[in-house]
Amino acid sequence: MRTTHDLYMEERRHEILRRVQDHGRVSVSDLSQTFGVSEVTVRADLHALTEKGLIVRTHGGAVPASEALQDMALANRERLQISEKGQIGQASAALVERGDAIYLDSSSTALAIARYLKGYHQVTVITTSIAVAQALLDAPGVTVVMPGGTIQRDTASLIGTDGLANLERFHIQKGFFGAHGLAILEGLTDISADVANVKRPMVAMCRQVVAVVDATKWNRVGLASFADLTDIDCIITDAHAPSGLVEQVQALGVDVVLV
Repeated sequence: MRTTHDLYMEERRHEILRRVQDHGRVSVSDLSQTFGVSEVTVRADLHALTEKGLIVRTHGGAVPASEALQDMALANRERLQISEKGQIGQASAALVERGDAIYLDSSSTALAIARYLKGYHQVTVITTSIAVAQALLDAPGVTVVMPGGTIQRDTASLIGTDGLANLERFHIQKGFFGAHGLAILEGLTDISADVANVKRPMVAMCRQVVAVVDATKWNRVGLASFADLTDIDCIITDAHAPSGLVEQVQALGVDVVLV
């Protein structure tokens, strides 16, 4: 009887695809052990399946293409952890002072922050999020600046780094960054490399970097990193965040606010 170690390349790739679809997520190391091939071979298999649009690569593994698109879609993300994001949004908005220039990214948590800024005055919000800009249309005391770029419909945001040079004239006091995941080694990650490529230089432009992530994002890793833990000044999260990881992050000198 043939085992998974005896499969030909196309059979192995078909089996890998089935496992991704059945389990929702696979890792390179687990696939290497299962099929008795090197991690280099597994990565080549995952690359081939990605080229066909069947899966999306993540850090150390892969997810189904359909799940990745759902993760990116703002409408889907808004429906998750609604209460927690509201609390994080309110606590984040409390950090904003009159005269501040702040950055809000394209995350659903940043959108929650924007909704608490409508009564503020003399605040400038720099954002790549079309949804954030729209939410602040009826906030006369808030000036909204968008750097330009190409519309990414799933995230309702602008991608591309060409317009970021125009932001160098601003002194951005605080930047609020959501993420697909937060981990000790990988820092803040996003499932979209294009979005991460915009967030990375924005992190460098902000005097204070605030990560806004609910408990489900801890110890989760997306496709591309955009900030190391050493780049982060403060993490605002909910009370369900894993205490062990919270303590590890605090030991690295990062302030963690539980709401």
